[in-house]
Amino acid sequence: MSIIDKIIGEKREWRGYKARTKALPAGYGTAISGLERYLLHTGPGDGEHLMAMLDDLADLFERAAADGTPVSGIVGEDPVEFAEEFKRTYGLAGWISKEQQRLNDAIEQAEREQAEG
Repeated sequence: MSIIDKIIGEKREWRGYKARTKALPAGYGTAISGLERYLLHTGPGDGEHLMAMLDDLADLFERAAADGTPVSGIVGEDPVEFAEEFKRTYGLAGWISKEQQRLNDAIEQAEREQAEG
Protein backbone atom coordinates (compact mmCIF):
# COMPACT_ATOMS: atom_id res chain seq x y z
CA MET A 1 0.00 0.00 0.00
CA SER A 2 1.40 3.38 -0.97
CA ILE A 3 1.51 6.29 1.42
CA ILE A 4 -1.16 8.05 -0.67
CA ASP A 5 -3.51 5.06 -0.34
CA LYS A 6 -2.85 4.94 3.39
CA ILE A 7 -3.62 8.65 3.87
CA ILE A 8 -6.77 8.52 1.72
CA GLY A 9 -7.94 5.35 3.50
CA GLU A 10 -7.44 6.93 6.92
CA LYS A 11 -9.25 10.07 5.78
CA ARG A 12 -12.23 7.98 4.62
CA GLU A 13 -12.30 6.12 7.92
CA TRP A 14 -12.17 9.39 9.86
CA ARG A 15 -14.98 10.91 7.83
CA GLY A 16 -17.10 7.79 8.29
CA TYR A 17 -16.50 7.88 12.03
CA LYS A 18 -17.37 11.59 12.23
CA ALA A 19 -20.59 11.00 10.27
CA ARG A 20 -21.56 8.27 12.74
CA THR A 21 -20.92 10.45 15.77
CA LYS A 22 -22.74 13.40 14.25
CA ALA A 23 -25.82 11.19 13.81
CA LEU A 24 -25.96 10.35 17.53
CA PRO A 25 -28.82 11.83 19.57
CA ALA A 26 -28.26 14.93 21.69
CA GLY A 27 -26.05 14.29 24.69
CA TYR A 28 -24.43 11.19 23.22
CA GLY A 29 -22.70 13.27 20.55
CA THR A 30 -21.43 15.73 23.15
CA ALA A 31 -20.11 12.92 25.34
CA ILE A 32 -18.36 11.07 22.53
CA SER A 33 -16.86 14.34 21.33
CA GLY A 34 -15.31 14.88 24.76
CA LEU A 35 -14.03 11.30 24.90
CA GLU A 36 -12.67 11.60 21.36
CA ARG A 37 -10.71 14.73 22.28
CA TYR A 38 -9.30 13.02 25.37
CA LEU A 39 -8.29 9.94 23.39
CA LEU A 40 -6.74 12.02 20.61
CA HIS A 41 -4.56 13.77 23.19
CA THR A 42 -3.72 10.81 25.41
CA GLY A 43 -4.27 7.73 23.27
CA PRO A 44 -1.98 5.76 20.98
CA GLY A 45 0.21 7.75 18.64
CA ASP A 46 -0.59 5.80 15.50
CA GLY A 47 -3.73 6.40 13.47
CA GLU A 48 -4.55 2.75 12.86
CA HIS A 49 -4.99 1.87 16.53
CA LEU A 50 -6.67 5.16 17.31
CA MET A 51 -9.26 4.67 14.54
CA ALA A 52 -10.01 1.17 15.82
CA MET A 53 -10.60 2.59 19.31
CA LEU A 54 -12.79 5.39 18.02
CA ASP A 55 -14.83 3.04 15.84
CA ASP A 56 -15.44 0.80 18.85
CA LEU A 57 -16.37 3.84 20.92
CA ALA A 58 -18.89 4.85 18.24
CA ASP A 59 -20.31 1.30 18.26
CA LEU A 60 -20.70 1.49 22.03
CA PHE A 61 -22.50 4.82 21.92
CA GLU A 62 -24.72 3.79 19.00
CA ARG A 63 -25.83 0.68 20.89
CA ALA A 64 -26.38 2.66 24.08
CA ALA A 65 -28.46 5.26 22.24
CA ALA A 66 -30.55 2.53 20.59
CA ASP A 67 -31.11 0.87 23.99
CA GLY A 68 -31.85 4.19 25.70
CA THR A 69 -28.91 3.84 28.08
CA PRO A 70 -28.05 7.27 29.50
CA VAL A 71 -24.54 8.65 29.03
CA SER A 72 -23.86 8.19 32.75
CA GLY A 73 -24.71 4.51 32.30
CA ILE A 74 -21.91 4.26 29.74
CA VAL A 75 -19.13 6.24 31.38
CA GLY A 76 -20.11 5.88 35.03
CA GLU A 77 -19.27 8.47 37.66
CA ASP A 78 -15.68 9.06 36.51
CA PRO A 79 -15.37 9.77 32.78
CA VAL A 80 -11.56 9.95 32.98
CA GLU A 81 -11.37 6.49 34.53
CA PHE A 82 -13.76 5.21 31.86
CA ALA A 83 -11.51 6.63 29.12
CA GLU A 84 -8.37 5.23 30.73
CA GLU A 85 -9.95 1.79 31.14
CA PHE A 86 -11.21 1.94 27.55
CA LYS A 87 -7.63 2.61 26.36
CA ARG A 88 -6.24 -0.18 28.55
CA THR A 89 -8.50 -2.75 26.88
CA TYR A 90 -6.45 -2.21 23.73
CA GLY A 91 -3.15 -2.85 25.51
CA LEU A 92 -1.74 0.32 24.04
CA ALA A 93 0.08 2.91 26.06
CA GLY A 94 -0.50 6.51 25.13
CA TRP A 95 2.30 9.02 25.20
CA ILE A 96 1.33 10.10 28.71
CA SER A 97 1.78 6.55 30.00
CA LYS A 98 5.19 6.40 28.37
CA GLU A 99 6.20 9.70 29.94
CA GLN A 100 4.92 8.58 33.33
CA GLN A 101 7.07 5.46 33.06
CA ARG A 102 10.10 7.50 32.00
CA LEU A 103 9.64 9.74 35.05
CA ASN A 104 9.39 6.71 37.36
CA ASP A 105 12.51 5.22 35.76
CA ALA A 106 14.44 8.48 36.18
CA ILE A 107 13.53 8.74 39.85
CA GLU A 108 14.51 5.11 40.47
CA GLN A 109 17.83 5.72 38.71
CA ALA A 110 18.43 8.85 40.81
CA GLU A 111 17.75 6.89 43.99
CA ARG A 112 20.19 4.13 42.92
CA GLU A 113 22.86 6.74 42.15
CA GLN A 114 22.39 8.36 45.57
CA ALA A 115 22.53 5.00 47.32
CA GLU A 116 25.80 4.17 45.54
CA GLY A 117 27.17 7.47 46.82
